[in-house]
Amino acid sequence: MIHSITGTITSLQADGVHLQVGAIEWHLLTTQQTLNVVHLGEEIKLFTYLHHKEDSMQLFAFKEKKERDIFFHLIKVDGVGPKAALKILGFFTPTMFQEAIESADIKLLAKAPGLGTKTAQKIMLALKGKLDLDALHNVSSRSSELGSNDDLLPPLVAMGFDRKTAQNILQTVRNDLGSDATEAEILRITITRLS
Repeated sequence: MIHSITGTITSLQADGVHLQVGAIEWHLLTTQQTLNVVHLGEEIKLFTYLHHKEDSMQLFAFKEKKERDIFFHLIKVDGVGPKAALKILGFFTPTMFQEAIESADIKLLAKAPGLGTKTAQKIMLALKGKLDLDALHNVSSRSSELGSNDDLLPPLVAMGFDRKTAQNILQTVRNDLGSDATEAEILRITITRLS
């Protein structure tokens, strides 16, 4: 298995990036979360997963190791393939996903593109208690310290909300709830106010 790959981003695509490593340029499928934080010309290390099928091989890449670890858990769930797992992780940050799983928030899970209630229930049952809470909490703490809404904005835009309006309401909700609020709570209330 290819654990990670380091190179220079030569192209940003709708479904991923092209990464120049020596004389080889790789097409890596990535989540929307990863696409939001990488830049053209950037030297970067991405954590990878090689998916081999009868007729093709695909290399999936993630900026954060935690994102790839959750991807591994997701593809083990019956009915969730690599592309579906990628869409789910493009919609949720690792922390938001973990919070939704641990709080058994099926409605929030089912909001991910292409994910229905039955599959969301399957995922929740398969993964509840299996995700590393401490590592995910540390990611959440760093994000909160920065006071960033960047991780929560892509799921809102993916749901069809106007970026600027979503950003404003997101900031208002974050201010109203304070620093003790989880990302899942902030997202849920923001969606309610936007609807």
